[in-house]
Amino acid sequence: MNLSQYAPWELVQLVSFYFFAAVMVITALGVVTLRNVFHAALCLAVVASGAAVIYLILDAEFLAFAQILIYVGAVITLIAFVIMLTQRAVGARIRQSNDQKFLSLVVSVILLSLLLWKIPTTVWNATSDQTSLADAKTIGNALLTKYLLPFEVISIVLLVALIGAIVLARREKE
Repeated sequence: MNLSQYAPWELVQLVSFYFFAAVMVITALGVVTLRNVFHAALCLAVVASGAAVIYLILDAEFLAFAQILIYVGAVITLIAFVIMLTQRAVGARIRQSNDQKFLSLVVSVILLSLLLWKIPTTVWNATSDQTSLADAKTIGNALLTKYLLPFEVISIVLLVALIGAIVLARREKE
């Protein structure tokens, strides 16, 4: 890789992308390997925040802020509260593993080999037409006109998840 072909700002973007991608990979491994569920949720918050930073690097500000508001601000907070409020998640007798380790390893190796096989042969279109990119106003108008029904269905799903978390947290011991 010849670094002299990049402008200084492009080099900063490239280094930032690889740094945050490495942080995301390491914390994603923490999500699936940590035994403490609360620590795994914190690692998931770091992964979601890293995705938001990569969206910012790619000049997709709306997606970055939506990622922070929805995933880091709402979903991860909801998961953390459910974990802290339910005593079953922190009990010593809870089994933190399953019997599908071999199957998941086989599927992961197959997917990794497919990615490593196809990525070098893929033609990446590095140029983009700036007029085709949607800004926050265009996305907001589309969400409130053309995509109003899916937008409302998602809000109902999030409301049901919140109510379910409250029911789990308030369940009395038998």
